[in-house]
Amino acid sequence: MSEMAGYAGSQLRMRDVYRYGLFALLLAVLLIFLILPIVLSVAGGFVDVDGHFTLAYVTSIFKDPLLVQGLINALLIGACTTLGCLALSLPMALIATRYNFPGKGVVGALVLVPLILPPFVGAIGLRFLLGRFGAVNAMLGGVGLISPDEPGINFLGGGFWAVVLMEVLHLYPILYLNVTAAMANLDPALDEAALNLGAGRLRRFFRLTLPLIMPGIFAGGTIVFIWSFTELGTPLMFDYYTVTPVQIFWGITELESNPQTFALVVVMLTVALLMYVLGKFFLGGRAYEMQSKASIASQVQKLPPIAGWLALLFFTGVTALAILPHIGVVLASVTVDGTWYRSVLPAQLTANHYVQALTHPLAEGAIRNSLMYSITAMIVCVAMGLAIAYLAVRVKIRGGGLLDALAMLPLAVPGLVMAFGYVAMSLHWPFGDDGPLGWMFSVLGANPQPFVLLVIAYSVRRLPYIVRSASAGLEQTSGQLEEAALNLGASLATSIRRVVVPLIMANLIAGGVLVFAFSMLEVSDSLILAQKENAFPITKAIFTLFTRLGDGPYIASAMGVWGMALLTVTLVGASVLMGRKLGAIFRV
Repeated sequence: MSEMAGYAGSQLRMRDVYRYGLFALLLAVLLIFLILPIVLSVAGGFVDVDGHFTLAYVTSIFKDPLLVQGLINALLIGACTTLGCLALSLPMALIATRYNFPGKGVVGALVLVPLILPPFVGAIGLRFLLGRFGAVNAMLGGVGLISPDEPGINFLGGGFWAVVLMEVLHLYPILYLNVTAAMANLDPALDEAALNLGAGRLRRFFRLTLPLIMPGIFAGGTIVFIWSFTELGTPLMFDYYTVTPVQIFWGITELESNPQTFALVVVMLTVALLMYVLGKFFLGGRAYEMQSKASIASQVQKLPPIAGWLALLFFTGVTALAILPHIGVVLASVTVDGTWYRSVLPAQLTANHYVQALTHPLAEGAIRNSLMYSITAMIVCVAMGLAIAYLAVRVKIRGGGLLDALAMLPLAVPGLVMAFGYVAMSLHWPFGDDGPLGWMFSVLGANPQPFVLLVIAYSVRRLPYIVRSASAGLEQTSGQLEEAALNLGASLATSIRRVVVPLIMANLIAGGVLVFAFSMLEVSDSLILAQKENAFPITKAIFTLFTRLGDGPYIASAMGVWGMALLTVTLVGASVLMGRKLGAIFRV
């Protein structure tokens, strides 16, 4: 009997050794490839060419009017985008969670449509639609509201409002998902109690509902603000260069000789974190915690006919506005070069651009590169995400919460900061040109080799998706089968492979395909880390083709449509597999 007890004790100790060994490995990987790049980005702004600490580079940012204006513009873009997303998503979430109306199922399914086209690509379509010689001005000229012989109205507003509009139309579903999830957790008994005490509809909303859903608004609003504040691709496509992300992007050419770009990264990161803390204090801090989940099921009311059709019209109008860039990109992709000018629709159509989007030397190589980067990143993410979720959720190992928090950090840290952190890594030993790993971590050298860094960047940026999806699966399944397998002598690896993975396979597939799709269309890391054409991913090829004269913008549009199709299939599949849990991957 004592021998059996001793054997069981040794087995438990071995499991702990394996689990803590896995914990140490994951922690080391996150410290090296997540924390270290951030540290190097920050340190680069405070160290001069002689290696001494200095504040000169950071203070010089605020002495340069152009850089200060860029920071102000970036803040305004972030603030306007967040407010615009809130203005759309809050009433949509309130209506969707409390009322039934005609066509609710259809328009509810279409809420994720804006996410299938990155704003970086959607900007191409918006330029064709809203440019001075674009479709909308041609329509206005056709009905006599403007002179058809003169340049039309500048709807793009010098670039600023075009960037804001594009970001709002792309990002409002993220805030909608968070607010909807928060609304679903409200206890309707509280609203009924307030109603019985004589509180009106508006008072109940501002005094009861809004404070209770504030954590959801804060979570979604934080992602939207940081995303739009640090967005690089959309301002580039609209030629809006007086904005911090673009100024950082142009500064990469003199990074080794002028650390001011690192100082600009430090300022951007500081502002992003400061806005997060302020939002948490003023918004998240004012939220009220409910004692439990809803005690009774929420009663969804059926709207009267007129109100129901108005609700359908509102949802349809928002969706129609959101897909305008998609329509523009699709039309541009089938336009014969130069035939969509001062006309509502293209004068001549062709499918040749789709063929070129797959066979053009730059496009063909970019597709091949993106497939390699994204598939490798997906495999890395699934392995790491499953391990982190297992240790944090199932085993609840001491320190598992730290792994989970670190895995979520990329949602709060700007992608631009991470990308420059990897550039900084490539300049330091052992990753530099003179280091033993320089041959596979080079970005700015004479012979750049960014494959490993791009895979790491994609993996780290998208790790939250797979961690959240795997965690959701583990929380929904019992650990008894796994314990039974371990008690019958199965090793830890065998129990995970034969029991845990099959149980949460749908979640792993959903998270994995999201990692793959969003990696295929990643912008910041691709534009910064891929400096040579032979390493270009799809988004860098789209940007390069768009800036070329002739058929470049049309081939870029066709590549964008291929990407749109990929994301459509991905999001539909992930939504089917994860259901309402899909919104959890977009929360801080």
